[in-house]
Amino acid sequence: MLCDAALILLTGAAGGVGYHLLTLEMKGDVAQYLGCAAVVAALFIGLAKAGNLYEPPELLNFKSQIRRLCLSWAFVFLFLTAVAFAMKLGSSLSRGATISFAVSGLVALIAQRAFWRTFLADGLAVRRFAGRKIVLITDAAAGTELGLLQTLTQHGLKLARHFVLPDNRHDIERRRAVIHQAVSSIRGSDVQEIVVGADVSDWHELRGLLTELRVLPLPVNLVPLGRSSEIFHLPSHTIGDTVTIELQRRPRSLFERAVKRTVDIVGAAIALVLFMPLMLVVSVAIKFDSQGPVLFRQKRCGFNGRQFQILKFRTMTVQEDGQVVTQAKRDDSRVTPIGRWLRRTSIDELPQLFNVLQGSMSLIGPRPHAVAHDSHFDTVVRNYAFRHHVKPGLTGWAQVHGYRGETRTVEDIEQRVKLDLWYIDNWSLSLDFRIATMTAIEVMRSDNAY
Repeated sequence: MLCDAALILLTGAAGGVGYHLLTLEMKGDVAQYLGCAAVVAALFIGLAKAGNLYEPPELLNFKSQIRRLCLSWAFVFLFLTAVAFAMKLGSSLSRGATISFAVSGLVALIAQRAFWRTFLADGLAVRRFAGRKIVLITDAAAGTELGLLQTLTQHGLKLARHFVLPDNRHDIERRRAVIHQAVSSIRGSDVQEIVVGADVSDWHELRGLLTELRVLPLPVNLVPLGRSSEIFHLPSHTIGDTVTIELQRRPRSLFERAVKRTVDIVGAAIALVLFMPLMLVVSVAIKFDSQGPVLFRQKRCGFNGRQFQILKFRTMTVQEDGQVVTQAKRDDSRVTPIGRWLRRTSIDELPQLFNVLQGSMSLIGPRPHAVAHDSHFDTVVRNYAFRHHVKPGLTGWAQVHGYRGETRTVEDIEQRVKLDLWYIDNWSLSLDFRIATMTAIEVMRSDNAY
């Protein structure tokens, strides 16, 4: 944490001064940029600490570390940009120096993570950082089943002995004999911890067996294995003295909703500013191309099934919004000449940025379908309504995997729903940024867009 703080302060001051020297732009001074860098450092380190980014296992997981680091860094700057805009502080700081700080700071943090990852990995490889000395006790196949032994040693734990319990769970005496053998080996040694890897499906028998280890004044940690271990990967909460397992997560926590909403507002506002000239040109082109309004409005189902009016540039000669809505098909005669180009480039979706600002949609989420289609799909696809656990989006996980446009078969909508549900269950801001990047590529390919 101290290294990050020093690095951010240094790049913040150096970025501001260096940019001024190159451009002769004299906004702000070193003290001002140090103050801004201190705020960035406090916010970033707080987010990183909350996300356990300073834990050795996370530092060794370089890909995950960099993804989450970039996400935290981007969120800090998006948040501070929104604050500066709301409080009209933008004129007191140079935008060029701020961008220079954002880029140089991120590069420096990534370089530092690369150094620490290499340093820790090399140290563990030669046992320089070998940590606690442990004894491992597993069921017969547990050690090879999940690579438990390799995982423990890769993260710095030093294996002293490995004892294997017999397969036959009903042979209590033989299994207890192995435990007694382990106790005899550990007593009087320099072992610091006992790790047990076992199937917990028969917890009553296992708990009775492991009570034999209480004669040793050492911590005993259990690694659940087998099919029943899946439940230990689910979030848990307490209600009084009762532990509850979260089999289905709520749509999102208050903090997650606040973060996503902030990104939606800032992202939609910036996109509208950038695309407004294009949207004005498209509006004029639609009026000259065919009769009818510029914007197409249609009822869609949003969060918790609430209906809202989605906005799109009109691309067809019809404006269906009732009990029967016919999906656009390839070479559909109802599509106008300018509409065909708008649909292929997805420019017709840009007015939905106003839906995002209004709060009925998000930038990233399951694509909303017409109400008539929702009613039909809900009867033929299991768990279809689960898509309404979050706000619909301009683009989503299904769309970047090629599921855009017409759904010709039940299999098409089933696969689309499967991808949407995976997104809901695995949502993160880093996933949203990934989808946004993949969307740009998918739009350029223009597959299934007609």
